[in-house]
Amino acid sequence: MSCLPNLLRPERCLRHGVKQPRNPWSDGPEYITQCPIQPGDTFYYKIIFSTEIGTVWWHAHSDWSRATIYGAIIVYPNRGTSYPFPKPYQEVPIIFGEWWKEDVREMFKEFATSGGSPRKSDAYTINGQPGDLYPCSSQDTFKLNVKYRKTYLLRMVNAAMDQMLFFAIANHSLTVVGADGSYTKPLTKDYVVIAPGQTLDCLLKANQVSVIANGGYYMAARTYSNAAEVDVDYTTTTAIIQYETNSLSTTTPPLFPSLPLYNDTTAAFNFLNSVKSPGPSLFPLNKYDTRIISTISQNTLPCPNNSCAGPVGTRLSASMNNISFKLPMIDILEAYYYHINGVFGIQFPRVPPLYYNFTGHDLPTILLTPERATEVRVIEYNSIIEVVFQNTNLAGGVDHPMHLHGFNFYILGWGFGNFNEKTDPVNYNLVDPPLRNTVIVPVHGWATIRFKADNPVIITDTAPDSPTQMATPVSSSTRPKPLHQLQARYASSPRSDSTLREERSFSKHACFPSFQL
Repeated sequence: MSCLPNLLRPERCLRHGVKQPRNPWSDGPEYITQCPIQPGDTFYYKIIFSTEIGTVWWHAHSDWSRATIYGAIIVYPNRGTSYPFPKPYQEVPIIFGEWWKEDVREMFKEFATSGGSPRKSDAYTINGQPGDLYPCSSQDTFKLNVKYRKTYLLRMVNAAMDQMLFFAIANHSLTVVGADGSYTKPLTKDYVVIAPGQTLDCLLKANQVSVIANGGYYMAARTYSNAAEVDVDYTTTTAIIQYETNSLSTTTPPLFPSLPLYNDTTAAFNFLNSVKSPGPSLFPLNKYDTRIISTISQNTLPCPNNSCAGPVGTRLSASMNNISFKLPMIDILEAYYYHINGVFGIQFPRVPPLYYNFTGHDLPTILLTPERATEVRVIEYNSIIEVVFQNTNLAGGVDHPMHLHGFNFYILGWGFGNFNEKTDPVNYNLVDPPLRNTVIVPVHGWATIRFKADNPVIITDTAPDSPTQMATPVSSSTRPKPLHQLQARYASSPRSDSTLREERSFSKHACFPSFQL
């Protein structure tokens, strides 16, 4: 796979949910495993698939360029094998996105400079089109022609920046059979919930008599948000299902599905909790070697003369265990490999530095200002790691999507309020927890994941689109090959010149950030 950034800015591409075993140099997150590809250069990625099956995706990985550059990756069963469900008549990508009326790069510069919140989007999209309910795309609304009694596999990707979405189809149910590149137990629902960065594979049975709706059937998506302090886009994007035996009426509107209310927390998390892994588990779930408890917070940083657009003239930030990630000038993986001192520390705390009522109100203002640092935590190869993400109410709580590079993980449990180390683990699902690569940590709540550290890489827990990351080297007796040892792989390629130029730029041990937050 090649990534060709435009001529105006550095860029990186990431295969979201692809584990890349022992191949972290092609993982994609800038300043963690790689420097950004410089404008005009080309970088050739080696993509290694391992246990992925179903739908994963790829996207740009530099600030908000993810809003504009993304797509689905479909991993089919091995030859000679089949799906654990009836083979669908057709497979259809359904990719959710967001759209603004202006250049996303200029908007990013605006809120990065001001220190305030980004502007909410002007529309959500399905396969690039907002749909009939907006004034700009009724002629180009995505339409899916189906045949009566046929089954379709919808491969869904939520490429929206921060918003969980409810999705439903009028008069049709959906059967979830896969999520985040793994199979699930079949789950039939009238609606689904998909968080930013997540994927779902859903079977759609075209079982409606076509004469019921001459105008067709809407598929619709709108946001879920229970964070009162956050202004989000509450509009609804639509596409249309049309049965091939029926001519679409120009006077009868399509039937509209019943979607939960935008703030229906019960509906959202009941669905997420209903997704189950078919088993057997990839490792024993009844024990762990290391537990990391990390707070996830919105924070503020002081500005000269209180001149920023955040609360009380401050600059918005974010943190994990009160550390807001500071972009290094050398990517962490290369610094780790070449033993370059001074790039990162190894003191990322295993527990919050201060315990308080994380989800309370009227918290002391001293808690709002995080430390800015580049810290990692080294974990042992093949150890089983439990991570508890504790949301906080600092500067207003939001639902945080958390993604782990290089791994899928089991979501053992979640809840509201403060995590209790003694009582909450009793209610963990150790039988059939969902296997995912992105988890939603609910506002005023917590979530627990568990994974086996069997992929020696620099992994990151990330809160998308916030300067919040925890980089974690997985120790191993075998380090990944450095970039200069990989040059021979491209030596016979007619396109190797630009690739080698890019690799030589890495070997100089320097990154060039486009923005420093």
